[in-house]
Amino acid sequence: MTSAHPPVSVIMPILNEERHLRHAVRSVLAQAYPGVLEVVLAIGPSTDRTMEVARELAAADARITIVENASGRTPDALNRALEAAAHEIIVRMDGHGELSEGYITRAVEVLLETGAANVGGIMLAEGQSDFEKAVAGAMRSPLGIGGARFHVGGTAGPTKSVYLGVFQREWLRRVGGYDTTYARAQDWEMNYRIRQEGGTVWFTPDLTVTYRPRPDLGALARQFYRTGQWRRRLARQHPKSLNYRYLAPPVAVAGLALTTVGGLAWRPLWLAPAAYAAAVTVGGLAIGAKEGPAVAVRVPPVLAVMHLAWGAGFLRGTGD
Repeated sequence: MTSAHPPVSVIMPILNEERHLRHAVRSVLAQAYPGVLEVVLAIGPSTDRTMEVARELAAADARITIVENASGRTPDALNRALEAAAHEIIVRMDGHGELSEGYITRAVEVLLETGAANVGGIMLAEGQSDFEKAVAGAMRSPLGIGGARFHVGGTAGPTKSVYLGVFQREWLRRVGGYDTTYARAQDWEMNYRIRQEGGTVWFTPDLTVTYRPRPDLGALARQFYRTGQWRRRLARQHPKSLNYRYLAPPVAVAGLALTTVGGLAWRPLWLAPAAYAAAVTVGGLAIGAKEGPAVAVRVPPVLAVMHLAWGAGFLRGTGD
């Protein structure tokens, strides 16, 4: 890559994104990137108007290409989009995100400056309803899903994984693309293989992607349960990827279950679930305080669902 602004392919796995797809694609097309830019939408068999919206967008802008992803699974979509992508810089984007101004230009600059295999920034969770704002606040807090820099911010430098990412395509070829056996956690798994091959995954707070949280408690529980399941799969396949942060939720679930049941025989054991409930309540109210009472009162149950669904999913695993 001799040019300061090499051609870029933005790949987007899409399924049931009628609500957010226009905003996501427009945030890409609005990038003032000096080089050539294309957008590849890999569309799964959606049950809403996602394909119609995608076709309208493609008809209005020749930079957009649509490929079909018959399985509807994210890693298949990403690999299908990679096959159709024309360029050597690959920007990974989702159908419910929004790139910050200058994202692609800055990402390419950092990629060339550092020689990294993958560069990424902050997953900036932002909600619209009171519930979504509660989820966003929890996701941006270490009390919610840990202290990873792509959630809570931090200094630039090498890291284990980043949100989405901007890749030198050669590294994607080198590791064989996305592992299609992963329904979730495929980004983590990909970045692990890149690092094992000697590549650098680089975090910079200069980059942000707006993330839209799940709209209700049931959807949030399903999301985190499945994420926990696939993080267990990743830990089983790549044991060195595991750290204490990922063991905390399953340990909490097991501990709370044992002390809740054990308390029937010896009541002092109930102090453990009571202490957890108090910590989540106080911490959650503090996290949501700046958004007002309607958001604040929703944060404690959001935190509990995040922790317990993720932990239960990790304990359950994927069954394969």
